Amino acid sequence: MNFLDRLGKWVLNVVAEAGDFAILCWTALRAIFKRPFDIRNLFKQLERIGVDSMPVVLLTALFTGMVIALQTYSGFKRFQAQSMVGALVGVSLTRELAPVLAGLMVSGRIASAIAAEIGTMRVTEQVDALEVMGVDPVQYLFVPRILSGTIMMPLLVGIADVIGIYGGFFLLVNVFGENPDMYLNKVYQYTDIHDVTSGLIKAAVFGFIIAMVGCFKGLRTEGGAEGVGNATTSAVVMASLLILISDFFLSKLMF
Repeated sequence: MNFLDRLGKWVLNVVAEAGDFAILCWTALRAIFKRPFDIRNLFKQLERIGVDSMPVVLLTALFTGMVIALQTYSGFKRFQAQSMVGALVGVSLTRELAPVLAGLMVSGRIASAIAAEIGTMRVTEQVDALEVMGVDPVQYLFVPRILSGTIMMPLLVGIADVIGIYGGFFLLVNVFGENPDMYLNKVYQYTDIHDVTSGLIKAAVFGFIIAMVGCFKGLRTEGGAEGVGNATTSAVVMASLLILISDFFLSKLMF
């Protein structure tokens, strides 16, 4: 098989997978409004996706805020512009870094876990058993996870914004001895409500992507234990790529 044959086959596979993913997204969105609502499973997934992911997201936000403050302080000091560090930390975190980094961290943790769980159910024929019993697998398995991801990611990112900003505050005030009021005033002056809401909207989209990709890859799992391992890996890769791609288009639309 020559290069063009391999390239053509790869393109066709990508297009087919994108089509299957779009169809499954539409099916899952329709299933959200179908009764009955599994409230118990929804709260279980809210805890799993949101509460259990909080330590890694907040730790990432803390050190991200500190790194931004450290790097910008050393650069701005050359121009006597140290007072603008707070503005840069606030805007960069709320607009871009907090939602994207939180999305990537959660995708590594949650997309793989969802793919492994549903993939195991798929290869052990538990999904087929649900269909035999008259239970819609999309409504039963997908909807609680998708809703949980969409709800909890903005909450995680909102807390990450605050932690990251105060991480930069801690570094500048306690390490470099800068004026704390000056830092906070610049954050409040240059970080407006649009910056915060745009980051939260991105976070909601990323949460949907993470849960949807995990469910999609899990449902398409084949080949036993090896297939489950491949599904978890491809779920993380696909979710991470979709987060970065959608981040570009969302930024283009909102700014």
